[in-house]
Amino acid sequence: MANLQQPGKKKIKVTKNVDGHPVEEEIEVDDTGGPSWGPRAAHTLLNTELPRVDGPVKVTGRAVYSQDVRLPGMLYARVLVSPFPVATVELDLDAARKSPGVGAVIDLEVKGVKWLGQPVAAVAADTPERADDALRALAPKWKPGKWAVTREQALAANAPQVGRKGNLGKESSKGERAETEAAMQGAAAVVEAVYSVPVQHHVCLETHGVTVDFSGGDSAKVYASTQATFSIPGDAARELGLKASAVEGIVQYMGGGFGSKFGLGFEGQLACQLSKQAGKPVHLLLTRPVEFTSGGNRSGVHVSMKGAIRADGTLVALVSEAERFGGIGEAARHPQPYIYEFEKSFASSVSVLTHTDSSRAMRAPGHPQASFAMESLIDELCAKAGLDPLEVRKKNLKHEAYQRQLTRVAQEIGWNAHPNKTAPGKPEGRWCTGIGFGVSVWGGGGHPECEVEVRIERDGSVSSAVGSQDLGTGVRTYVASIVAEELGLPLGGVEARIGSSRLGQANGSGGSTTTGSLAPAVKSAAWNARTKFAEHLAQALGSDPAQIRFAAGSVEDQKSGRKLSFAQACAMLPQEGLTAKGEWVAELAGNGIQGAQAAKVRVDPLTGKVEVLKLVCVQNCGLPINRLTLRSQIAGGMVQALSYGLLEERVIDPDLGLALNANLEDYKVAGPLEIGEIVALIDDEDTREQAIGVAEATVIPGHSAIANAVFNACGARVRDMPLTPDKVLAALGRV
Repeated sequence: MANLQQPGKKKIKVTKNVDGHPVEEEIEVDDTGGPSWGPRAAHTLLNTELPRVDGPVKVTGRAVYSQDVRLPGMLYARVLVSPFPVATVELDLDAARKSPGVGAVIDLEVKGVKWLGQPVAAVAADTPERADDALRALAPKWKPGKWAVTREQALAANAPQVGRKGNLGKESSKGERAETEAAMQGAAAVVEAVYSVPVQHHVCLETHGVTVDFSGGDSAKVYASTQATFSIPGDAARELGLKASAVEGIVQYMGGGFGSKFGLGFEGQLACQLSKQAGKPVHLLLTRPVEFTSGGNRSGVHVSMKGAIRADGTLVALVSEAERFGGIGEAARHPQPYIYEFEKSFASSVSVLTHTDSSRAMRAPGHPQASFAMESLIDELCAKAGLDPLEVRKKNLKHEAYQRQLTRVAQEIGWNAHPNKTAPGKPEGRWCTGIGFGVSVWGGGGHPECEVEVRIERDGSVSSAVGSQDLGTGVRTYVASIVAEELGLPLGGVEARIGSSRLGQANGSGGSTTTGSLAPAVKSAAWNARTKFAEHLAQALGSDPAQIRFAAGSVEDQKSGRKLSFAQACAMLPQEGLTAKGEWVAELAGNGIQGAQAAKVRVDPLTGKVEVLKLVCVQNCGLPINRLTLRSQIAGGMVQALSYGLLEERVIDPDLGLALNANLEDYKVAGPLEIGEIVALIDDEDTREQAIGVAEATVIPGHSAIANAVFNACGARVRDMPLTPDKVLAALGRV
């Protein structure tokens, strides 16, 4: 195999994901002289629009998800969770064990329930219906205690204690408050307001869970709906009493994670325990109600903001005090000011604990919450000072990418002809139309973890293999396309093999680090395979490896002019074919992306109804690996933000402690009627020849832009999401 040159070392910054949260660190890497992506104009597959290679099996229903796995003798499991935030419980375990078809029952021996949805027992039976019967046979006798599930309850005097040290978690602050307050003197406008966003659910279409293929032997397979293939073997092995090497984690297809699916989880642990007890395979994927109360969520936030702006549009000072709501755990946060430059700022933040499920990472943890408060305040300051919010944004954003991106989205959304540039419109007539803006930032970098193997067989078949999971973001396609382009083959000429811990190591998909970590490793393996193949052919043809060219399904010796089909060239390989491996190459990955979004809405001042007419996003990301998938990711992020802004909110009755919308009928998400025109644009003025993950950035500012568009339309400033008609009407009453 042709080895990459290693003339020296250098230090670079990389982004790793820790349970879905991006963590930046400095590492030392080889300063290589190996593969490069090359000029964009020379690409035949990359930077073009490629259909996903797994599209046909998904749309025809042939793709097998963890939910779909069916095994001989398999049991179906159900989990009993607490319907109360605080309680004690007594169970009739014998009745459950005697229930027809039951193969295993587990008592978690919870001495005292500490959060709504906490698991207390699990059962497994030979049909889903019998498992439901066994769950009912447990006949739980609940004795509710006192709880705090809302901000008001948690912060009240004599509130029930959530954490060991009370109801406040980590506190942090940055800046000098007195100096910041003093800097506001003489400003053209000062705005003081409170902004809040509710807890949001991930709404994964495939719920959390696994199917464990174990019958008491010395090995097991675990089909997991997870964002991290390689987190499964070790975790499952501990529960099953096996060696980690004896457990294979399989993630061929999985139905969404958005940050919520790392590790085996309590559901996977219970499935393994039930399987071990029964000596049979167990299928345990959470029911939808349990998913909503126990599968994690995006943390909520309550932010008090005070900001000042000069008459020339300079952002002078910002004071921010944030309370974050992550249930029994620490909530995600991103410090203020968010992206925009203020001359002076002070920001404090604290977690407020409640007796609810701990929040988990969710696309761009902490950023959407920070965006809503920051972007809303910017528009309120502009309106009070009589300034154009587009120009104020350009003036106070440091990175040059925002200038062109905001100009582009403004053109696409029709800002230049819009009448409400320096003041909101009036709530007059049947419909009021408004436009709003927002920006985003993300890391999206990679790190050295992936190991990719490319095999070229004598019969002309080529495979590219790595254990990485594909969350639906197109991993399987670029694992094939990068190799295909390197070898001059069509996309269908390479088989992508992914989703098994028996294949090469891969990072978990979190923090938008998958592409930045995996794509360079695929390129490295492909480059090594091509180099090794060229050396073999050159020796056989009496030529120079540098003269062997792979293109359009053929191989040409440019020295002699001799041309072979790819299959003919492969026939010259030894019987075992050719194998090459590749690892991460720092030069092929980038870090740091920017995006801008604009929303156009119309508001009915009589009913408070908001209709999103159009959403536009311009996003950079270095080298677009697949333009079709990239635009799909941008559009998906915008739709997710729209749903967050207009509809999504976890609702818990504070007095009864009951989850009131733990299902897909009462928990509203956006559908075709709510989604207007979606325009996803790639910022091709970002000429970095590096692979960078993009998906998380696209979900950050959409809801903020929509809220600003509502304000711009009719002066209704809704400061707490979602932007439901009752809140719009209440805001109109304050105009």
